[in-house]
Amino acid sequence: MTVELLGPAEIRELAARAGVRPTKTLGQNFVLEAGTVRKIVRQADVVSGETVVEVGPGLGSLTLGLLEAGADVVAVEIDPVLARLLPATVAAHVPGLVVRPGSDGTGDADGTAEVVAELLDAAGRPRLRVVLADALDLATLPGRPTALVANLPYNVSVPVLLTFLERFDSLARALVMVQAEVADRLAAPPGSRTYGVPSVKAAWYASARRTATVGRAVFWPAPNVDSALVRLDRRAAPATSASRAAVFAVVDAAFGQRRKTLRQALAALAGSPAAAEEALRAAGVDPGARGEAVDVHGFARIAEHLRPGDLAQ
Repeated sequence: MTVELLGPAEIRELAARAGVRPTKTLGQNFVLEAGTVRKIVRQADVVSGETVVEVGPGLGSLTLGLLEAGADVVAVEIDPVLARLLPATVAAHVPGLVVRPGSDGTGDADGTAEVVAELLDAAGRPRLRVVLADALDLATLPGRPTALVANLPYNVSVPVLLTFLERFDSLARALVMVQAEVADRLAAPPGSRTYGVPSVKAAWYASARRTATVGRAVFWPAPNVDSALVRLDRRAAPATSASRAAVFAVVDAAFGQRRKTLRQALAALAGSPAAAEEALRAAGVDPGARGEAVDVHGFARIAEHLRPGDLAQ
């Protein structure tokens, strides 16, 4: 199915009609260029019939690209004006879909996805479900999506990505557009200059790689930085007796003061520098090393040997 994607003139017209101006507060930068939308969909390996979750659909550029590829889309939007504009935009571009209103979006804040509208095909299958919510507050999603594909709001891109990988184990992969600097951090290997907390925590869930750079001119408004696409493919978490929370507590402490050795950086968590050194040696990690030298498996071993009472369980 070929869908006429949004172009610069229509995006600005839609925004003007709805009284919408992109805001830095919500990290909104709308994609103007159809070629970029199709590149995202291709690199995400979206297949017909699968359910994809999109965070921050905005005016619907990427939403239409996902629907064109045959995906069923769960669109999570925090802005109520944009959430209520999206169904009409999609219905105007994808023939044969019928809009069915959902809830009013004022339900209890218990993490349940509030579907404010659905677009159904002739067989009654929901091709688009619009959820009005802060993505960081969601505990459930309709349809058990197998992929996260999104132009993530810049100001919350890493928290949203890590939260979705943690909470929604049905997600087998993600293809997200983020600031280029953030992309480098997510995909960085141990020992590199950009390796840090996002690198290790992303590695707990998935293998990550930067796949493409995206210039500033394809956005409205144009950001002050370049963007990039990052592909993450789910893999098993490290085999460890330590909890994820315990491992992440070690990671946070290790990078809390990057210039400190692990012996010093983990002293408060272990109870003393001597206890930290003992745990590090037991884990096979040099106490004089710094956090950037340790991979996710090494952090898991460290968490196993630190006193359990000192770590989040």
